[in-house]
Amino acid sequence: MEHDTTDFGFSEVPLADKASRVREVFDSVAPRYDLMNDLMSLGLHRVWKRFAVELAAARPGERILDLAGGTGDLARLLAPRVGAHGRVLLADINRAMLTRGRDRLLDAGIAGNLDYLQLDAERLPLASQSLDAVIIGFGLRNVTDKLAALTEMRRVLRPGGRVLVLEFSRPVLAPLRPLYDAYSFQVLPRIGRLVAGDAGSYRYLAESIRRHPDQDTLLGMLHAAGFSRCQYFNLTGGIVAVHRGYRL
Repeated sequence: MEHDTTDFGFSEVPLADKASRVREVFDSVAPRYDLMNDLMSLGLHRVWKRFAVELAAARPGERILDLAGGTGDLARLLAPRVGAHGRVLLADINRAMLTRGRDRLLDAGIAGNLDYLQLDAERLPLASQSLDAVIIGFGLRNVTDKLAALTEMRRVLRPGGRVLVLEFSRPVLAPLRPLYDAYSFQVLPRIGRLVAGDAGSYRYLAESIRRHPDQDTLLGMLHAAGFSRCQYFNLTGGIVAVHRGYRL
């Protein structure tokens, strides 16, 4: 990266500090993360995740990495699709989130074809060309070097493998933008304070969305990382987008 600092929400912090700052945020929000997702999105996050999983087109026997998988929503949808002979790797840099994800999946009776990995998305400890798909849901914006992470995702994919990036993006409907801003910066931190006892972490999450690349910029990053046949799908007026690319 060209500079010695990077964004942490609307602030600039030393490159070496961002990962620990992000870890502190998710250590704080982990206990109420799933409840807050339902409250913040009015349950829409479940629709967005199902859409991304459908685009992933998982098949029996495949090996799929759920990167920054947190509390396991995507892994829960993917595990039945890959079946007993497939494998879902639920991975996150944050131990608190990963532990919560493991507990939720075990409580739901989902086991046997799942592995849990604590890892850094920029340096995946996985063999090259060892996976059929990588999906990352609402995690890329928290990565320090996003292009490095995307390049790693391509490295671990087999030829024909696909990457799915589900992330907040830029609303494409102009009337939606001021309402979205008001909700993000006024309502969301208040919900965070009342429900999770932490307004600051949810203020950061809102700010991190605004600093994340928009749809076309992220599309260009996928091409720069070496992916082909890249495209994106806007959901809920562009509040969320799913990007997909292939390793040829």
